[in-house]
Amino acid sequence: MIAALATIVLVGLAVFSACIGRFAVQPAQVLHALAASLGLVASADTPQAHMVHSVVFGARLPRIGGALCVGAALSVAGAAYQAVFRNPLVSPGLLGVLAGAGTGAALGIVWGLGPAGVGGLSFLGGLLAVACGVGVAHLFDAASMLMLVFGGLISSALFTALLSLLKYVADPQNQLPDIVFWLLGSLTQVTPRALGVMVGPVVVGIVLLSACGRMLDGLAMGDEEARTLGIPVVALRYGVIGAATVLAALTVSVAGMIGWVGLVVPHVARLLVGPCNMRVLPTSACLGGMFLLVCDDLARTLSVEEIPVGLIADLLGVALFVAVLPLLRRGWRA
Repeated sequence: MIAALATIVLVGLAVFSACIGRFAVQPAQVLHALAASLGLVASADTPQAHMVHSVVFGARLPRIGGALCVGAALSVAGAAYQAVFRNPLVSPGLLGVLAGAGTGAALGIVWGLGPAGVGGLSFLGGLLAVACGVGVAHLFDAASMLMLVFGGLISSALFTALLSLLKYVADPQNQLPDIVFWLLGSLTQVTPRALGVMVGPVVVGIVLLSACGRMLDGLAMGDEEARTLGIPVVALRYGVIGAATVLAALTVSVAGMIGWVGLVVPHVARLLVGPCNMRVLPTSACLGGMFLLVCDDLARTLSVEEIPVGLIADLLGVALFVAVLPLLRRGWRA
């Protein structure tokens, strides 16, 4: 029931998002343009029809798809991290993936690379940061969750310092504003090509992590209890961390730094469907996509100049977290 309702709301919200903006489009025009692109109806050969097609397919649909993919990926990554670490306050940035991705993007901007180069270095930087965090944990006690957290904190601090260094050496007139704007998060650079590259890995990652939901439920009882159930604890933990890291790094490489989505949305999903990760993970994907889509709509329409979507996500995320905190605390006490 909840899944069907969420799907209906998601489709309606996507159509609404395609209608709003500086150039207003009627819902009927959006649906007609979509039907014409699928060959279901004949396309109208009028200037207004061409304008609607250009606005919907050239500007708004890529951003809508980007918001849905980025929000879903961050939310599922956050829910997976929270399940693995058995901590409700864990977010995708725990192991340094956000700091590493930001450092990689800043390095690409300083080197003068294009959008593809910046995105590629951002993705690699996120993976490298998590590898460093896991490597630090292995130097001391690979089986300890606490050492894994400490390794993530060390990696995050290291790459945050490197990011500050890159901001210091960047050209203050040209490069530094680009770095700052990129770190604020934005969906303006999402193109149909970038969306096509992102959709496949995001869908595969969400499906794989959702398929691990039952084993993650067993892992929540503790490592020893999980082993008695036949769950490969170490392989599951690092496999889930790896998949969630790829999802988080991919979103940062496309849309920049967007926080709070991976922390707040999984909690809302648990309030709606319960603690079972087989339901929490796909529900988080749906709610995360809707949440970021609303944030992007506000970013496009609140002012004449577009507001970075990362700022809107932070503000709404904080407000939502404060709103659901009384309900969350009851579960934590239990």
